[in-house]
Amino acid sequence: MKSSGRSKWGWAPALLGFVALSAVAGVLGAAAVTPAVALTGSAADSTIGVFDGLPEYIKVEPLAQASTMYAKSGGKDVPIATFYSQNRVEVGWDDISQNLKDAAIATEDPRFYEHGGVDVTGTIRGAMLTALHKDVQGGSSITQQYVKNILVQRCENKQPDVTATAAVQKKQLTAYESCYNDATEVDPVRKLKEMRYAIGLEKEYTKNQILQSYLNIALFGGRTYGVQQAAEYYFGVSAKALNLQQAATLIAILNNPDNLRIDKPTSKENGAADGYKETLDRRNYVLDRMLANGKITTAEHDAAKATKVEPKITPVQNGCMTAQQFNAAFFCDYVERQIENNAIFGKTSDDRSGFLNRGGLKIYTTLNLDLQGAAQASIAAYIPPASPYLDLGSSNVSVEVGTGRVVTMVQNRPYDNTAAPAPATTAVNYNTDYVDGGSEGFQTGSAYKAFDLLEWLQEGHSLYESVNGTQHLFPQSSFHSSDPCQDIGGAPWPVSNDEGESVSSTTVMNATAQSINTIFAQMATKLDLCGIKQRAQDLLVHGADEEANRFMANPSSVLGTNYIAPITMATAYAGIANNGVACSPIAIDKILNADGTEHAVPKTQCSTTPIDPGVAAAAIFALQGVLRGGTATSANPNDGIPIFGKTGTTDDSLENWLVTSTTKVAQATWVGNVEGAVALRSQSFNGIGGGNVKFAIAKPILAALNAVYGGTAFPGPDAKFTKAPPAPKPPTPTAPTAPAPPAGGGNGGQGNGGGPGNGGPGNGGGNPPGRG
Repeated sequence: MKSSGRSKWGWAPALLGFVALSAVAGVLGAAAVTPAVALTGSAADSTIGVFDGLPEYIKVEPLAQASTMYAKSGGKDVPIATFYSQNRVEVGWDDISQNLKDAAIATEDPRFYEHGGVDVTGTIRGAMLTALHKDVQGGSSITQQYVKNILVQRCENKQPDVTATAAVQKKQLTAYESCYNDATEVDPVRKLKEMRYAIGLEKEYTKNQILQSYLNIALFGGRTYGVQQAAEYYFGVSAKALNLQQAATLIAILNNPDNLRIDKPTSKENGAADGYKETLDRRNYVLDRMLANGKITTAEHDAAKATKVEPKITPVQNGCMTAQQFNAAFFCDYVERQIENNAIFGKTSDDRSGFLNRGGLKIYTTLNLDLQGAAQASIAAYIPPASPYLDLGSSNVSVEVGTGRVVTMVQNRPYDNTAAPAPATTAVNYNTDYVDGGSEGFQTGSAYKAFDLLEWLQEGHSLYESVNGTQHLFPQSSFHSSDPCQDIGGAPWPVSNDEGESVSSTTVMNATAQSINTIFAQMATKLDLCGIKQRAQDLLVHGADEEANRFMANPSSVLGTNYIAPITMATAYAGIANNGVACSPIAIDKILNADGTEHAVPKTQCSTTPIDPGVAAAAIFALQGVLRGGTATSANPNDGIPIFGKTGTTDDSLENWLVTSTTKVAQATWVGNVEGAVALRSQSFNGIGGGNVKFAIAKPILAALNAVYGGTAFPGPDAKFTKAPPAPKPPTPTAPTAPAPPAGGGNGGQGNGGGPGNGGPGNGGGNPPGRG
């Protein structure tokens, strides 16, 4: 920042005049303002006027500190990411090396423990040298330097909000620059304020507290602040473990952080090629001052000076990229957005960003790293980060039933949110809503049929009611909506079954297990389309991009044409398992502020219009058949844990889903096209067809989840949902006929007969499975 350009010759006499006054008043321990000693000239008047209007001491505000995010592994909290605008972690007096304390005092303020905030001798010397040499000289005490750092830190809090408009940012930048100039310019008024504040601080805090605070606030180059992070960054050790030469090097860097930092080995002015000569010279000066002030012996001095400056740069990566090593970068990004988008963490986006990046928080999340690793490994076994000819994606997310706690969140591509991302990476979270860093969602296919089934049961229908599946072209007039949530109209809707199967009639129970499209389309003609949508919304289902208003209730929606995020589907199925009560996903268990106090976090919000528990139990009864002889049988880990779910496959297997739940945890596995429309049915992944690879991925994930969470039996369905409808009365014969065949007869199996036939679960008759 530019200073005001005030002449050094103009302010030096005023400063010297103040020093004289300070000496008379006994500034070294004074509690009062400088007495009104008669001075002549405007400089004296200005000096006294400034002091009359100054507060006695400066308010010490909390420092910006790095925040750390944690996840669980083996029951222990593991740090997975760090966030900071200034890379700083405050440490206590006993956590700072004595070498560092001695080096700071010997070099910056040898009379630190003797003066009352202003070192008169040093100030006079600095002012005279500044005047004589036309250059700014030192002389500020450690307390004065601490004051200056406090004022600069206040300015840092005023940096422009990058999310604001250009006009607002321009005003903010002007305010920031004005603040910075006021805090740093070479000016007698600023210097007098600094001295006055220093005197006040000395009355409020002990010497050790001031030195500790100074070492915690100081800049050590780049965005590294405070001795703890400086020690970690430059030498890979804690501030407490710094040896003599390392401590002297850090105090050397304080003199000019930008020029003397030792993390630029290619620098021509101060790099590895010349042994960081400028820093080495300053370090040796620090050692000389330590010797001269009796802090070290001659032997210690000589041994330390004989060493080279040898940094061991240990960077602390900022943000979620570092969480990639735990397969948790996308989850980390999700948590970061939960903080930045929630008013519980601040009124404005700038406030919330500051809370995260300056608050020194400990953020304890819901993530289980052990299960996360199992889920990531399962996806990696089949779905690569990149594939030729198609933009392939895969993801898995799991949430606890009843709590909404997110347990796993993985996908096939590594995370990269940089301006120039590496190949086969992405910053888009396939599991979440658009506002949470996700995509616009994916069509769910038949996984949406769970909501059709709930409405079917809600309207009093039975699971063993037989429905005709022969119709393949449905006029729009076949469907209705009692609530105008969706306009219905247009051309007839063509419906086909998987691989063009033809189905006559079957029970809803069987149609659910086998996912028969024409049956569910026919069921929808007997239901309210807006009612089906409402059942989904009762379970907190919504479009992934809510601003696009793409959550529809048109006829085709009953077969899963809405674009929904996997985390939303997992949440809905967890709601079904939770007696019909869905609870919103949460990713944060607890946040501790820098002072150890607990900060409020978002709590799960459960549906205010839950599904009827009896309806939910009947739906679960049917959906269990999906993994017991139905379309997802191959995904069942068969570990004795009751489980239900539903598969979802769009045309040509463009999108493929398996959503399941036990009584403890629900999960959603997705494989599909991120962009484009390549038929995955014709693809093979590690020997598994594209339409079935979701089962291979999900099975070990389900086994891992069940091994940790277990599960209990689901409530059984009410008899009213499992009763078979009464058989139609036979027509009264009008004339003698030939002898009738045995009761039922018919074709059995997938035939048209009524009673016991030759086959298994037939499509005719409307009787329970096993009756033809």
